[in-house]
Amino acid sequence: MHDPVLVINCGSSSIKYALVPASPDQPRLAGKAERLGSQEARLAGVDSAGRDFSCPLHGADHAAAMAAILERLEGVRPLAVGHRIVHGGERFTRATRIDAEVHKAIEATSELAPLHNPANLAGLNATLALFHDLPQVAVFDTAFHQTLAPRAYRYALPEKLYRQHGIRRYGFHGSSHAYVSARLDALSKHHSGGWLIAHLGNGCSTCAVWQGESVDTSMGLTPLEGLVMGTRSGDVDPGLHAHLGRQLGWSLKRIDTLLNKESGLLGLSGLSNDMRRLEQAAAEHHAGAELAIEVFCYRVAKSLAALSCALPRLDGIAFTGGIGEHASAVRARIVEHLPHFGLRLSAKANGATSNGDERRIDQDVGPELWVIPTDEEQRIAEETRQLLQESHHDAR
Repeated sequence: MHDPVLVINCGSSSIKYALVPASPDQPRLAGKAERLGSQEARLAGVDSAGRDFSCPLHGADHAAAMAAILERLEGVRPLAVGHRIVHGGERFTRATRIDAEVHKAIEATSELAPLHNPANLAGLNATLALFHDLPQVAVFDTAFHQTLAPRAYRYALPEKLYRQHGIRRYGFHGSSHAYVSARLDALSKHHSGGWLIAHLGNGCSTCAVWQGESVDTSMGLTPLEGLVMGTRSGDVDPGLHAHLGRQLGWSLKRIDTLLNKESGLLGLSGLSNDMRRLEQAAAEHHAGAELAIEVFCYRVAKSLAALSCALPRLDGIAFTGGIGEHASAVRARIVEHLPHFGLRLSAKANGATSNGDERRIDQDVGPELWVIPTDEEQRIAEETRQLLQESHHDAR
């Protein structure tokens, strides 16, 4: 099983793809089709020689975009196709071969992730049309968090809402947290220890990992719960919905748009959801940018402190995601808010880690501090390959 795995991560108007080789030393073809359904649709990526490319896909839908992606695979036939599926509910605890029954179950779970699972299915259906003879594997964002205990995943709501409607905390960014956890196990002296992971990007979540398993996480029923994000509010008073309905006459749809698309860093700053832009503006004393960064960092630290309760022992903290990997000043602020953890950040190492480097950034005293660039595509490919190997072994 040395052929590469094609990884597909499909959104409502985009498709990310990566042809992940069995060996990390081999080149990886990857790219993204964006703004699908519009005349501005475009496919951009990198070929096997490391050259960038970009081409228009005027008006392309998901099926047309997948056909264009197929042409960019340079004649390579994948071993299988691994699909990122955001929500797997309670049924899916690991990567799963997609058949008619699994496809139907993913459709049913769309009620829990109406912004994500239908888009994932669109990419799945387009891929099935082109690669109908290849194994198709679903890797679920929620699967890594199915090890949470009831004390961590249950809401304080009537039992029937959980039993009949699946209302509970599920958690997301599972492939990222799983990848970083595995890297920590390989890199740190604390094998299978207790870790706090902060995945910080346009979407953000924290996770407590003990002996390689998720024991608590910041996201919940949906990817809206938890930290301040690019345009998502994170935690707010549950009474906010009723208050806005009474005071402003807002519908649930309007409130949902507010919390998912108009809040977070964008809402606080009134300027941007891009941390790089906000850091530039804060350096120029833009009050909204300064507030957004401070709230963001404080809420990350607050979440990490809370999740530490789930760990028998804290061995360290790892930062990942676009902000976590590149924003050294943000990492420093978060650590400053956690003086009682005994963290000792190395200003030199932290300052030198801003280009996606994998590096330890503490002073070799107390809990370890790491920057681990995430690779969700690698994790999805690994889980896909492992499932096929197990199936092949069982068939013998």
